Amino acid sequence: MTFGSPDVGKFEFVRLATLRAAQLMRGCTPRVPVCGKPTTTAQREVAGGTVRAMPRAPLGSHVQEVTRC
Repeated sequence: MTFGSPDVGKFEFVRLATLRAAQLMRGCTPRVPVCGKPTTTAQREVAGGTVRAMPRAPLGSHVQEVTRC
């Protein structure tokens, strides 16, 4: 089951939910009530707006993304 979000497009929604699910599986604290699998919880977080994308660095700047809980 997937949850849409009016704030982000489908591709961005899937990308954010995937990254967030990986964080949840590594032990990060959920920001919404846990409902089954980490992927479902991640989708609910993105759809609810509790997880947002950080702006990406311009191409060629060699800045690595840091993932935090």
